[in-house]
Amino acid sequence: MQVISNARNLARVLGARTILFNSNKRFSSSLIQSQSSPLQFQLHGDASSGICGSCYYRMQLHSVYPMISRTCFSTEAGTTDSNPTEAVKELYDNMLQSVNVKRTMPPNASLWSMIGNCKNHEDIKLLFDVLQNLRRFRLSNLRIHSNFNCNLCQEVARACARVGAIDFGKKALWLHNVYGLTPSIASAHHLLSYAKVHNDTKLMVEVMRLLKRNNLPLQAGTADIVFSICSDTNDWGLVSKYSKRFVKAGVKLRQTTFDTWMEFAVRRGDVESLWNIEKLRSETMKQHSLTTGFACTKGLLLESEPEKAAALIQSLNETLSDAKKLGITVEVEKLVNKWPSEVLKHQKEEDRKAVAAALKSDIPTMVASLLNIGLARSINLEDLTKKESLS
Repeated sequence: MQVISNARNLARVLGARTILFNSNKRFSSSLIQSQSSPLQFQLHGDASSGICGSCYYRMQLHSVYPMISRTCFSTEAGTTDSNPTEAVKELYDNMLQSVNVKRTMPPNASLWSMIGNCKNHEDIKLLFDVLQNLRRFRLSNLRIHSNFNCNLCQEVARACARVGAIDFGKKALWLHNVYGLTPSIASAHHLLSYAKVHNDTKLMVEVMRLLKRNNLPLQAGTADIVFSICSDTNDWGLVSKYSKRFVKAGVKLRQTTFDTWMEFAVRRGDVESLWNIEKLRSETMKQHSLTTGFACTKGLLLESEPEKAAALIQSLNETLSDAKKLGITVEVEKLVNKWPSEVLKHQKEEDRKAVAAALKSDIPTMVASLLNIGLARSINLEDLTKKESLS
């Protein structure tokens, strides 16, 4: 009897638990349906916008995703040294509320304000999350498949470079992305300018690779920045590599680019490359700048042609504007006092003494020729003769 009684008690307990479980299950199902039923998520395929083509989904999760997204950001922010600024966080919350609760696009001014107020990496994280949410809303609710306008996209890249969020900045160069950003060479220039300030050749190479992968056309301004970075970091291999790419693409290089390129070549004592660059320059430009003229002057000195070097300086004095002529004396002084030491650093050990002896002889000859025509009167050659590197 005791056994039968225990069995009945056990059955009553298990039955109660089963009822409770089923009740909770029904309650949970109804709760999920009540939360998601008013909203639907639609994803329209559009290859040009960075969304996978021929895709169409209906999911009852549209209101849930933004909450997940916000949670992920707040979790990541807690593991970093900085947090989003108050102004950006407020704009972020307001725009998501507009999209997910009010079901309307927020004012354009809010997005522009958020871009302008980004101060750190966490701000940029929130910015890109907003862009992705806005992109999704435009596609699913407004049936707008086009990206944001180019000016806004460039400002996003500028903001990334301004705060050093380069990982996000590189995403702005992808042709297919989920942020509604249209990549452009102007956006790339912001990242390249950041690389120039920080002498970051690795970033420069990454940006140039992204330009190639995403079929973004090279421009003269791109070459200007790239050549400058290569010169500042003394990387002749990279400038040689990218110069071929720019020339092959038919980019018309600026005078400033030739200035950097030719000065870099003659600083290394690479006369062969110097004359090849000069040939390319002369095909598009009739006159020398002060920098390219003196680069060729140094090249003539390396070929032991001091009289021709002096004649070229005289030609510069006749063709340059009055403002530019004032720089001739300064350039002659740098040629005498600084350039010989620089060029000798790049010479082979077995050739260094011969090159030093030639410069020690040819530079005074050039200066003497300049004195005969009334130039270089203030040049002091004593420092040249005393330099240990030329001894």
